[in-house]
Amino acid sequence: MSIGIIVATDEELIETKNIMDSFEEKNVYELTFIKGKISNKKVIAVKCGIGKVNAARTTQILIDKFDVDKIINIGAAGGVNPALRIQDIVIGERLVQYDFDVSSSGDYEKGEIQGVGKYIKSDYELINMCRRVLEKRIDKDVNVIIGTIATADIFCSDPEDARKAREEFEADCVEMEGAAVAQVCYLDKIPFLVIRGISDTPDGGNEMEYYTYCHIAAKRAADLLQDLLWEV
Repeated sequence: MSIGIIVATDEELIETKNIMDSFEEKNVYELTFIKGKISNKKVIAVKCGIGKVNAARTTQILIDKFDVDKIINIGAAGGVNPALRIQDIVIGERLVQYDFDVSSSGDYEKGEIQGVGKYIKSDYELINMCRRVLEKRIDKDVNVIIGTIATADIFCSDPEDARKAREEFEADCVEMEGAAVAQVCYLDKIPFLVIRGISDTPDGGNEMEYYTYCHIAAKRAADLLQDLLWEV
């Protein structure tokens, strides 16, 4: 079994490499794919860059060139669920593109994509594995929610945008890649999961929070990934 790991930023890649063994790099289409092991499982990690197009492109290359069995996307996100604090974790049971809107046509809801739907659900087996991992956790100080991750090509710093994402989509956090990874995996019938550490809360001043806490959020997500892969 081979598992693809997708991250968006250098900070997220550093934390992923910190839990990997036996590196081997291969460049494809200007992307660096890193082969190794996490929790004794074969993995291929790659930094896709920020945004939905980068995420979708990298996901398809990973599937086409490396024949992965599952894909897990990890990284940081902004929390919009008031129950979440910085450094908490959201596991995406379902994902939605909250900036996708053809509702003016009258045939679709906001966020709904033709042939895909409004919400894309993560792999049932991987979600259940997460639940088993959470039951065994010793560190209960970190709140972990299995919920909804909302994706857009927006760094969400406006509190009103955050409120709308929460109200319209029941989002727990917002970020810029997860639902694009999910859409490609859904169309290619590849099991997937998205894990996000909370780095900030969109309140108009969250850019400083993001740069202060993104590496911690990425580490929290990577640590959960490491525990999860012992179960796979």
